[in-house]
Amino acid sequence: MRTPHPVKPGILLLCVSLLLWCLTSCGTMSTAKAKPPRYVSPYNWQQLVQDDNGRFSYLHGNTVKSRFGIDVSEHQGAIDWQAVANDGVEFALIRLGNRGATEGLLYLDDYFEDNISGAQQAGILVGVYFFSQAITEAEAREEAEFVLKHLKGHRLDYPVVFDHEKVFGMEARSDHLTGEQISRCTETFLEIIREAGYDTMVYGNKSDLYRLSPYLLNRYGVWLAEYDAAHPTMEHDLAIWQFTSNGSVDGISTRTDLNIHFIAP
Repeated sequence: MRTPHPVKPGILLLCVSLLLWCLTSCGTMSTAKAKPPRYVSPYNWQQLVQDDNGRFSYLHGNTVKSRFGIDVSEHQGAIDWQAVANDGVEFALIRLGNRGATEGLLYLDDYFEDNISGAQQAGILVGVYFFSQAITEAEAREEAEFVLKHLKGHRLDYPVVFDHEKVFGMEARSDHLTGEQISRCTETFLEIIREAGYDTMVYGNKSDLYRLSPYLLNRYGVWLAEYDAAHPTMEHDLAIWQFTSNGSVDGISTRTDLNIHFIAP
């Protein structure tokens, strides 16, 4: 039997060092790859300013790069739209209708026709939203067809918005839907609307929106509801921020949702 040559201490130390470096580097690289990229907003929130009335504007230098708007429904009652326009409102998102949260019937908003015609006559840009409680893709399709039926003859400046959110204070028929089910309803509704030639958007607070698949949030515009915040905190690009439900606007006798539309980063 041949006697093996002893390994020199220097070579042994080098091998051990290389092995440790490899294990450490590979572990670090694997960990780095596993981390999702940090979200960076396209907006500089230091350029978001709030006036004495609590209304936000987004500035780029001395140029305003945003619009101030409201969203309304029959709950606001009759609206004096010229007074609304004179108070600085530039756009309005108007509820076209809704599905009942318990019985599932479709309803046209009592003031939809008055609101859309009144806002446009006052020179305000308009879009519409539908409050959905669809629990199947077939119901979402029914809602989209309902919206298109009542949009005939109307021109829109802003998107058709799909609003599917939890209803509090009652047992709603949609309470037990999964995020996947809501995502399928959302896509079904908005794809029918897109095929009809309208822009589209989804609405909700962070909890509502995070139920949707990332694909849908990237495909459609995002309208975020987040109150009592200095700026939006959702880690996703958005177009419109509903920053309060307790606003005051001339021409409207009730408290009103106030919004800012970011024109460009």
